[in-house]
Amino acid sequence: MPDFKVLRPRSSSAAGALAGAIVTLLAGLSPAAAVELGGITTFTGVPAAPGFPEGIAVHGDRIFVSGPARFGTAGTGPSAIQVFDRDRGALVTTIEVAGEALAFEHALSNLAVDGDGRLYVISTQLGLIRFTKQGPASWIQGSYGDPLPDLPNCSAAAAGGDCSPTVVDFPPLPNDVVFDDDGFAYVSDSLQATVFRYAPGGGAPQVWFQSPLFEGGGFIPFGPNGMRLDPGRSYLYLAVSSSFAVPFTGTIYRLPLVDAPAAADLEVFHQYTFGETPDQLAFATTGDVLVSLALINQISLLAADGTEVGRIASAPGDATPLDAPAGIAFDARTKSLLIANHALLTGNPAHFAVLRAFVGDPGDALAEPLLP
Repeated sequence: MPDFKVLRPRSSSAAGALAGAIVTLLAGLSPAAAVELGGITTFTGVPAAPGFPEGIAVHGDRIFVSGPARFGTAGTGPSAIQVFDRDRGALVTTIEVAGEALAFEHALSNLAVDGDGRLYVISTQLGLIRFTKQGPASWIQGSYGDPLPDLPNCSAAAAGGDCSPTVVDFPPLPNDVVFDDDGFAYVSDSLQATVFRYAPGGGAPQVWFQSPLFEGGGFIPFGPNGMRLDPGRSYLYLAVSSSFAVPFTGTIYRLPLVDAPAAADLEVFHQYTFGETPDQLAFATTGDVLVSLALINQISLLAADGTEVGRIASAPGDATPLDAPAGIAFDARTKSLLIANHALLTGNPAHFAVLRAFVGDPGDALAEPLLP
């Protein structure tokens, strides 16, 4: 295994410089498993309203980006999904969320797609929303899953009732959503140390797994964040951005994809070091995992055994630098990784964008089940 390496391409605007900067990582794996990593380019800008993009999904000839994922939205306009042409990067339409109480905090985090091409997005106010396409630029909004419940701390909860295994009592903060092949939707709750699950058809969410290890810590209270299923559909992988036990230190866990995993089933896949807070995940076809590290503006590459083998970082000449990268998704056509540039801490509208990094892999196809 090579020494730890951060990729810093000389220039993403010059093909010769980029070719010289491409590095083959994953040494020690079979040649077929090697992934070449290249420089970062700007695929498209994201409108400043609502801004702060987090979720990203690729389906058909469209790329979907959801936001805003931030606090301080009371009194601002509606949350939205922006729809871009997959080849040209042009903005096709904006899907505004209806029914939010705009005088209060409101936000969209991540999104998923089903087998009929319908969009599912997590709203802090409305729960799991579904959008059905009705025309070239027309989408009909409907409710799919109820909002996550505000769980009492287990120390104060009635015996036998659902509760949050946290020390600090926070309200729910839904973050990521991922489907399995059977149509169950898993939703991470960043503030209640819980992964919820919706049955096929939606309705009320049920507690699927909880752990006090998931409680966020330090000034970063976010625990459960991005989730993905492995290519074999045997495990759910979960990024915990920060730990109450070890503040500012993130972990990638995995759980067997069963109806009721036990506490003993929780495995550490990779442990990051101080200040490296993982956000979202994406699987390559090889089983290797790409992880956005929001606070340090990098993309981490983990081999299938959990060993970190590389990083992607912006170069000084990049038109738009990585700025709190959040949602990541593969574009199979170009064998590249698309990155939602969240810009959460800087708030710089010029950094609201979808970036592209060549990775030489089409990515593992996400489950897109047929749903009622």
